[in-house]
Amino acid sequence: MTSLQDDTGAAEAALFPAGFRWGAATAAFQIEGAAAEGGRGPSIWDTFCRTPGKVLNGDTGDVAVDHYHRFREDVALMADLGLTAYRFSISWPRVRPDGAGAVNQEGLDFYRRLVDALLEAGVEPWPTLYHWDLPQPLEDAGGWPERETAHRFAEYAAHVHGALGDRVRNWMTVNEPWCGAFLGYASGEHAPGRREPSASLLAAHHMLLGHGLAVEAMRAERPGNRFGAAVNLYAVSAATDHEADVDAARRIDGLQNRLFLDPLLLGRYPEDVLADTAEHGFEPSEEDTRTIHQPLDQLGINYYTRHTVAGTPGEAAQTASSPFSTHSPWVGSEHVRFVPAGRPVTGMGWEIDERGLHEVLTRLHREYPAVPLYITENGAGYDEVPDGDGTVQDAGRIAYIDAHLRACRDAIAEGVPLRGYFTWSLLDNFEWAWGYSKRFGLVHVDYATQRRVPKASARWYADVIRRGGPAGRASG
Repeated sequence: MTSLQDDTGAAEAALFPAGFRWGAATAAFQIEGAAAEGGRGPSIWDTFCRTPGKVLNGDTGDVAVDHYHRFREDVALMADLGLTAYRFSISWPRVRPDGAGAVNQEGLDFYRRLVDALLEAGVEPWPTLYHWDLPQPLEDAGGWPERETAHRFAEYAAHVHGALGDRVRNWMTVNEPWCGAFLGYASGEHAPGRREPSASLLAAHHMLLGHGLAVEAMRAERPGNRFGAAVNLYAVSAATDHEADVDAARRIDGLQNRLFLDPLLLGRYPEDVLADTAEHGFEPSEEDTRTIHQPLDQLGINYYTRHTVAGTPGEAAQTASSPFSTHSPWVGSEHVRFVPAGRPVTGMGWEIDERGLHEVLTRLHREYPAVPLYITENGAGYDEVPDGDGTVQDAGRIAYIDAHLRACRDAIAEGVPLRGYFTWSLLDNFEWAWGYSKRFGLVHVDYATQRRVPKASARWYADVIRRGGPAGRASG
């Protein structure tokens, strides 16, 4: 990390610890393209994109931003920005097209080349093994609600780790299992588009079980590597102090946050969440819970906004998970309303609340066993139009990231073991059910030509990395 001298921001920047990872993140389906190349098989998102009315404008990930062919150019961009780490996901259907059975060596070779390019550029690779692209044959066999999917995931993880674990130290197993389970199997807003509340609880459990089985297998092979999972956490507030609103906040906090944190870090499921969802017969075994509760070397936190909720009748805020949302993902708490709190919003309609990130970090530090923490996603999506030369003056994104970094700095000053920050995202890309209509990237991509142009936020973030943190005094 570059040290600061004779700079008014030096003392504040120094609050980020030595060795702090400064990174950016992406996901395979959102950037790779080459959907039918290199032996890759179909994923649930390939199928979902071809289902009418599921993805805005009928967009697909067939080409995405063509990272499969342009990864060297993208690694050069990372190096130019001064990134010290890059979080990417590995496509399960590219490595094991059938979800089980033979390993596709051509697919593994792509990730070998990517890792080699990153290491040559001085950028630390941080792979995530599952970012929602379940091989379609496994979904045809029942998907994540089936226990066997957890075992197939562990086998796939072991194969990838066996190929790359000699050069890659830091691993994330599953990304945002809440989204994969509840948007995928309860509300149907995401792939595979099922609306089966009972199945969604099993999907969440089996993603966690798959995490535990995968960590066991990978750690047995290389105990010196570091393993964790990335969960999307929210600060949750009751709209008022009315009893029904307070209960709504408890319910949403339970299903969003504690349903994942408690098994991972405490070795048990929260009893109130099991009670809230009792009608669905979700009764995880103690043996499974022990398997999930593997020692974690790190925990990834994806944070974007705060939930403000009410349990009383009234008008709900529009969801931003999908432009086609009609069903609630909140199993057992479908009556809860999400209400605006009057804060400024991003282009996704998500309220900007950096203090919520501080709240999440300090709560983890206060209520759970100590584990090194990483912000594995944080960023802002906007509807952006480039200038005549192709650049984007994205002052809103700069302000968003700056405010959240300051919240991180405050949390570190209070003793939170935060060790890195990965902004979402390196590149504009396929934004799931929103298709290509929303842009989160530091780098603008012209989807017609695939031309990459760093935005103003990319240049600003490069300066933050060079300085070792945002200039100026910490907030609060």
